[in-house]
This record gives sequence, C-alpha cells and structure tokens, in this order.
Amino acid sequence: MSQIASAVRDEPPPSIHPPEDELGCKHQLAVTCSNAEEKVSKEDRNTPCFLRPFRSIHNMYKTLKGDLSSIFLLLFLYLLQGIPLGLIAAVPLLLQSKGITYSQQAVFSFSHWPFSMKLLWAPIVDSIYVRRIGRRKSWMVPCQYLIGGFLLVVSYYLNEIMGTNGSGTPNIFLLMCIFLPLNFLAATQDIAVDGWALTMLSRKNVGYASSCNVVGQTVGFFMGNVVFLTLQSKDFANKWIRSTPQDKGIVEFDDFVFFWGCVFIVSTTLVFIFKKEIDHSVPSAQDKMENQAHGDDEVHLNVFQTYQILFKILCLRPMKIMVVVLLTAKIAFAAADSMTDLKLINAGITADKIASISIFLTPLQILLPWMLGKQIAGPKPLSVYLWAYPYRIFMGIVFAGLVYWTPHFRLPNGEYPYTYYGIWIGAFYLNQIASYCYFLSLMAFFAQISDPKIGGTYMTLLNTLSNLGGNWPSTFVLAITDFFNKKNCISATTKAVLGTCNKKPEEELCKAGGDLCEFEIDGYYISIAFCAMVGLIWYKIFYKRINMFQKIPRSEWRVIKTKN
Repeated sequence: MSQIASAVRDEPPPSIHPPEDELGCKHQLAVTCSNAEEKVSKEDRNTPCFLRPFRSIHNMYKTLKGDLSSIFLLLFLYLLQGIPLGLIAAVPLLLQSKGITYSQQAVFSFSHWPFSMKLLWAPIVDSIYVRRIGRRKSWMVPCQYLIGGFLLVVSYYLNEIMGTNGSGTPNIFLLMCIFLPLNFLAATQDIAVDGWALTMLSRKNVGYASSCNVVGQTVGFFMGNVVFLTLQSKDFANKWIRSTPQDKGIVEFDDFVFFWGCVFIVSTTLVFIFKKEIDHSVPSAQDKMENQAHGDDEVHLNVFQTYQILFKILCLRPMKIMVVVLLTAKIAFAAADSMTDLKLINAGITADKIASISIFLTPLQILLPWMLGKQIAGPKPLSVYLWAYPYRIFMGIVFAGLVYWTPHFRLPNGEYPYTYYGIWIGAFYLNQIASYCYFLSLMAFFAQISDPKIGGTYMTLLNTLSNLGGNWPSTFVLAITDFFNKKNCISATTKAVLGTCNKKPEEELCKAGGDLCEFEIDGYYISIAFCAMVGLIWYKIFYKRINMFQKIPRSEWRVIKTKN
C-alpha cells in the first residue's frame, strides 16, 4: 500500500502503482495559473468566465481534429503497455498471501528492472529497423506479438506455477524468469511507441504524446492491477456481487492473462495491417530558423555516437556527483515502499482492498502537479526536493507505526473497520504530497540541465539513473530482512515458548499442532529504522552538494558546446 502513496512513482514498486520510472518521466510539468493567464487570447478574455472551459474544449477539438484517430491509437497502445506492468505489480501481493518470504520477494523483484534500464538498448531500437515495415512498427509489432504469445502460453501453466491448483508453493524463480522478459518486451514496446508518437502526431500536437502516455499507461496499469485484484478476490465477489458465496473470484488469474493475450494478438494484427507510418512532424522553415537562432538544433546520432555521448555525459564533473546522488537517494525509502504492502497482507488485509485505496488518491494525483507548478518552475527546483526528502523519511516511520498498531484495529470477525482504512488513506495523502514534491522538483531540474542538442538522450539517462537508484535498494532490503527476523512457537494454552519457527517447515509444524508462530524480532521494523538512519546521514552529507547543483552554470552540464 506504500506504493499507492507514490503513484506514478520514480521507484519501481512490487505492488500497486506504476512506478515513476514507467510513467513519471513522461509527465509534462504543470503550468502555473499566472503563466496560463498570460496566454489567454483576447477572444477568451471577452468570454464570460463560466463559458471559458467550453471555449477551451472547442478550441482543443479544432486543434486535435486531424490527429484524433492517432491520439486514440496511442492511448490504446499505451493502455496495452500498462497491462503487463500492472500484472507484474500485482504478483507480489498474491505471492505474499501464500506466505512466501521477503528473500523470495527479492528474487521476483528483479522482474521490475528492465523497464528502468531500457536506455541500454534504446539506441538500437531507434536505429535498426526494416524500412519496408516501418521504423517503429519493426519493433512494436514483434514485441506485442511476443507479449501476446507469452501471455497465452503462460496462462496454461500459471495455476501450477503460482501453486493455486494444489501443486504446492509458488515457483518464485520461474515466475521471475517469466515476468522479467515480459517486462523487457513491454519496455522495448514503450521505446518504439514513444518514438512513433513523435512522428504520428502533427508538429503542433506532438506535445500531447506525453499525455497519451500517462493516461493510457495509467489506465492499463489500473486494469492490470486494481481491476484484476478486485475481480479475482472471492471476498469482494461474495460480499458485493454474489448471493451464494463461492471459494473463488469472478475472474481467475489464468483467464485474465489469456484474455489479454488474445487482445494483444488481435489488436497488433489490425495495427500492422491498417496503420501506416507517416512522418507528420516535419518542422516548418520558421521552426528551423528559431531553433538555429537559439542554438537548439537537435543533433542526430547513430547508435555508436549515442553511446559515446552517454559516456561523455557521465564523465562531466558535476555529473559524477549527480550519479552518486541518484543511485543512493532512495535507500531512505526502500523498506517502507517495498515492504509495507506485504506486511499488511500478512496482517489479513486482502490485496483487492490494498489496491482499491488508489482510487481515493486519484484526485490528489491530478491536482498536485498543478498546485506545485509555481514552486518547481523557478531557478531552484531542488529546494523543494530538499524539503520533501526528510518528510518522506518521516512518513516511512509513520507507516511502520500504523503497521505496528494494525492488529489492535482488527475486529473479532477478522475484518477491519472503515476508520482503519480512512487512517491509511489520510497517511497516504500526506505521503503523496512529499512524493510529488520530491519527484516533480527532480524532473524540473533534469529539464533545466538537459542539453537540447541531443534530444531526449540526456533526460532519459538521468531518469534511468534515478530509476535504477530505486530498484536496487528495494531488492537489497527485501533480500536482507529475513536475516533479522526471529520467530518463536508459542503454546496456545500455556503461552510458553516451545522453540523457534523461523523457517517455513518449522512454522507449518508449529501451526499444525494448534500453536502460534509469532515474531520476537520483526525484521521489517529493523529495515525501516536502518533505511531512515541511512537517509538522514545521506541528507546531511549531500544537502550542500545538492544546493550547489543549482548554482552550477548550465554550460557545465553540456557535452556539445555552443559556438559563439
């Protein structure tokens, strides 16, 4: 549930929301109201205030009229991309309900990594293609066929792999080996669709490409995660839909995967046959003159030149410190973000209830970027970042406190009152503010220092480093937490300690005798404290250095110097 609090996150979570590494870097920074007022036309100023929204919608329709079909196609392609990402994020919650260890969760967490590291093969996707098929379709079509085929084949073995057909415990390593290449294919499809969006839309509407990405991928993730977890929940179906209770949900995991496999195959075939690649983004002569006047003409690079530029960027003096900052900053939040949901599953809260909390956070996710626009649009956006960092550490401690008190809220029938969920929603609202301040201020600074001469390569590199800095701490914390756990088998009658039950067989033997296996030392709280301590030390070490980033001349961040 901690991942809910950082929706559209820049860390790759093992549950609820799409990480910012998947969605966040595509967000356009919010425009402040004052700036928007400066751009209001004379005709709009003469329009009554209550009619302006309708005029804006009408003007937008006229602007988008020639690109509407392309925009709907992009929305659908990004929606498809979000489905496997949502499924991958849902799996840890399903696995945790089966009693797997944090170390096993760490193994599966590697399946989240490809989307955060797609820069490594993005230049190849951009440069190598079959001209007859099309530059973007050469990659998008095979990737989507492979995703569809992957889902169809996996659906036949999923129950056995997940251990839901009485075959025993889940095969975690095999699950990781399945979902890691699935994520790799989704990441490659993302590269191709991102590139196609820039040429599919006309130059005046190309700015809507990022909106298509955010909306489409978010809806896809929501369907693959929240909708799926809700429909597969027998508790939800028995309480709200069925009159006669059953021991399964409305939709089974394998059926859901099979359905989307069919959708991928059919839709990809239709796009391959009927949608042609046409470059609508050719700049006008006036645009070219303006770019030349500002020295912002984009340099076109081949594969080898792109990798050379990336290496040169990493060798820049300020970038060396920035790399360390980006790769280590998120250690402070790793335990809270990667383990809180799993602890709540252990406490008896179902995955669909954890997922459904994201619905209540949607209004805040929409409003916050606009509310923060003025604060991050100035010359020192990292000041907001530095304010948000300790606040996020504090919220991690708050989450740990709420997890600790969770058993006290439990009712005799095993359910939790609505008050309990209201407290969590309030906590996540507070954490969401810090998460957005942290993320948007960082994105604003990236936009300021990125060299416009090399297009999105610079920005993508910075986002890749930031995303990787969220991946490895989560995997590391999950891997080590089990070493801190100590469980005792407690007699149900005398409350005496009968022995330890740290391992799964010992725990099953303890419970088989009617006794209780309880924590004497819970590694979750140790990990939270460790990460918070590391975060505070990190903050003290890097506070001045991060402030100094804002004072470094922009020319020091560039590898292609402008000729005077």
